[in-house]
Amino acid sequence: MTITAELTGRGITAPPLTAHRDPWELRLLADDRLLADLALAVGGPFHVLFPERVTANLRAYRAAFAEAGLAGAIYYARKANKAACVITACARADAGVDVSSPGELVAALGGGIRGRELMITGPAKSDELLWLATRHGAMIAIDAVDELDRLIALRAEPCRVLLRVRPRDSASRFGMTEAELVAALDLITRAGPDSIMVDGFSFHLTGYDPAPRARLAGELVDRCLRLRSEGHPASMISIGGGFAVDYADAEQWRAFADGLRDRWCHDGQGSGSLYPYHSEVAGPAMLTEILRTDGLADRLREHGIRLAIEPGRSLLDRAGLSVFAVRGVKIREERGLPYRMITVDGSSLSLSEQWFGSEYVPDPVLWPSGTEQLQSGAAAPVPTCVGGVTCLESDLLSRRRIPLPREPRIGDLLIYPNTAGYQMDSNESEFQNHPIPPKIVLRPDLRWSLDHARGERS
Repeated sequence: MTITAELTGRGITAPPLTAHRDPWELRLLADDRLLADLALAVGGPFHVLFPERVTANLRAYRAAFAEAGLAGAIYYARKANKAACVITACARADAGVDVSSPGELVAALGGGIRGRELMITGPAKSDELLWLATRHGAMIAIDAVDELDRLIALRAEPCRVLLRVRPRDSASRFGMTEAELVAALDLITRAGPDSIMVDGFSFHLTGYDPAPRARLAGELVDRCLRLRSEGHPASMISIGGGFAVDYADAEQWRAFADGLRDRWCHDGQGSGSLYPYHSEVAGPAMLTEILRTDGLADRLREHGIRLAIEPGRSLLDRAGLSVFAVRGVKIREERGLPYRMITVDGSSLSLSEQWFGSEYVPDPVLWPSGTEQLQSGAAAPVPTCVGGVTCLESDLLSRRRIPLPREPRIGDLLIYPNTAGYQMDSNESEFQNHPIPPKIVLRPDLRWSLDHARGERS
């Protein structure tokens, strides 16, 4: 039995969960100075983004469409990360952006996205957002009949819309029921063909099972054909996002998830439900599975219907990380055995999973010498919890006791991997006047610059 397994069995430390790492991350961790220089320059926590990985993820999604003989349409779900460099990467790759507020729309335009490459989503859209969308020729996913009524009243020119469908047997507050879809189409008919053009339908499903997405998309093919008989283009179906991300090795994830215990955590307080940090069918592979199910790709090709997707987390897979400096180290005790409680110079607002009553579980890397891996027969791991710099007891970046490879020291850096998707800025705040961590844009040659959100409104 390894030392890690023994400590895990005794409830002192959680088992390791090592994130998949890209070459750019390994080069950054191996550099003798760059991380230290960045920490010195910033003077606090910071995030690192690598836009070339976003470009690679876009290529992989396009390859999945091409394999199925489809062009497809990709709209980056901008809510997953506010960084301007991600939008610009999408613009340069001719991808679109999914936005849900006037601020997001302005930021997308400022990053180089054209108006017709915008997908407008979200509930109860403001009149300002609807007006801006019509001005720029964006596609608008209509969520409710009253929203459509307001759009017709304020439009200045013909609008392109998708009608968002609420899946059957769903308790979702989003989308329209069958009766509401009938009412929406009646409104559009009365408004006339020069007012609203129905380009098709959209939906979003929770969970990560490809089959329900394929089935509902197949049903909407039939709806599109009916709409065409009534004179509408009906040439697109958007299946939304929710593409799984594979963060970690299957065996490690199984050992972690199957044996999850509250006793691994500070004060015996465990986390709520966890994201599935390993997925056999993730990202573009999940899209391939959707297109293969029930002959969906064949039906889309046969009828000339374009499938649209709105990936967020998966488009940012392995495109960023978050860096915190160790400010303090305390020794605490559990069942007569010590563990470390370290305080870093940021807060759990920069790891959003923690603020949803859950835990971000890919292990952080301790730097320098953070690339050491625990091996059978190695020195004992150091069980360590990670707290934030605020005065809240609940401000814990890692509630579980992580098996660090050595003693953490003041001035060390703790690097959380793969945080670009929904983690690093969804809940950012200047609580207690602590500054929001800046974003560093890293280039392939390891040169860097600050990310500036062009066009962002306060």
